[in-house]
Amino acid sequence: MPIFYLYRALTTLGGPAIDILLRHRQRHGKEDAIRLGERLGHPGLPRPRGPLVWTHGASVGEAKALLPLISALLRQRPGLSILLTTGTVTSARVVANALPEGAVHQFLPVDKPSAVRRFLEHWDPDLTLWSESDFWPNLLVAAGKRGKPMVLLNGRISDRSHVSWRRHRGLAKRMMAGFSLCLGQTDRDARRLAEMGAPRVDSLGNLKCAAPPDPADPTVLAQARAALGDRPRWLAASTHAGEEALAGRTHAALKARFPTLLTVIVPRHAERSESLAESLRAQGLTVTRRSEGWPGPETDILLGDTMGEMGLYYRLAPIVVMGKTLTKTGGQNPLEPALLDSALLWGPGMTNFAELALRLRAAGAAQEVADEAALTEAVNALLEYPDRAADMARAARLWAEGEGAVLERILETLAPYLDPLVPIPPHRPLARPLSLDRAAMDPLAVGSP
Repeated sequence: MPIFYLYRALTTLGGPAIDILLRHRQRHGKEDAIRLGERLGHPGLPRPRGPLVWTHGASVGEAKALLPLISALLRQRPGLSILLTTGTVTSARVVANALPEGAVHQFLPVDKPSAVRRFLEHWDPDLTLWSESDFWPNLLVAAGKRGKPMVLLNGRISDRSHVSWRRHRGLAKRMMAGFSLCLGQTDRDARRLAEMGAPRVDSLGNLKCAAPPDPADPTVLAQARAALGDRPRWLAASTHAGEEALAGRTHAALKARFPTLLTVIVPRHAERSESLAESLRAQGLTVTRRSEGWPGPETDILLGDTMGEMGLYYRLAPIVVMGKTLTKTGGQNPLEPALLDSALLWGPGMTNFAELALRLRAAGAAQEVADEAALTEAVNALLEYPDRAADMARAARLWAEGEGAVLERILETLAPYLDPLVPIPPHRPLARPLSLDRAAMDPLAVGSP
């Protein structure tokens, strides 16, 4: 039996178990109790009249990357409606007030045939714009069978996913067959998508380069800068297990040379903050949690335990170490701190963004460190020579801003799929230089930093 039909049979027979899992996740805050029906394909809203484009981003990062594209499409093509789906509670909260008029949000249905059928029959999208690598066989195969165009945006195939999909070539090819075009983040991603069976591939750049960085409330930012003064500081961003202790040891090693040093640690999962604070204090460090206020002069570690303030932390840090690269592999996206004037460091585990990391290093914007000792040495050098850190930060920002034109290239590429639905009015250009007007295109902006 082909693996797709086996998968379909298992997800059909396992439907009751999937329902139980959803309720379990809901009890643990991982599903929205009020909107749980959406995960089973029951619509939470009526379908807008007229042409509808369905966009999908799995979680916060993917959804935020789609927001500038959604805004541009609605501005350029009056009469178009857009549906954005995501799969996490956090992403739903982030986009709740960020979507422009003409766009609505729903949770993605779980990948069982009955939920998929209900979802597609209700929304009946005229064009699907999928993003990155959130591949669900039942959903993508069913959507492809409807005969409406589908485009993969910002496709990313990690090393681990590449190995997995090579073992299941038949299933991968079945999913990819529904896509009219697959756009990889990098040339390597495009090649891997072709290996998976995508009939047409290209690489126009990383759509996340066009997304504005997370905002920071200007009043809070001013308070933070006043509280921290001119203390030397660095940030360990989106850390995973083991990296917080490593950052604590690095701080202790540097403190003799920089007595007023402040190390900012923002774990990827904020729910770990309480136990992390205890373990860092066990190292003999003085810890202040962001939820408690701003640190005093005696504080060694500021532990970021708040939601939605990553843009604030990045703006406070001239030096940023990307998490999930020192004790684990995978990495976190360095584009946002690159846009916010930070010198970038990461460990050998930056595998999910290998090509992006290579290009940032080639631009003189970043440095890879082999281990804890090398990290301590690198942070020491950048703290001791702030002009060097400033040069790296400037190179990072210029590189990231130069990549921002990806949005215009994608809009041009999507035009043949959109024109039959809603042509651009004659007086409207295809795209204006959005990459040069980030504030205007930022639906999450609170104010100027």
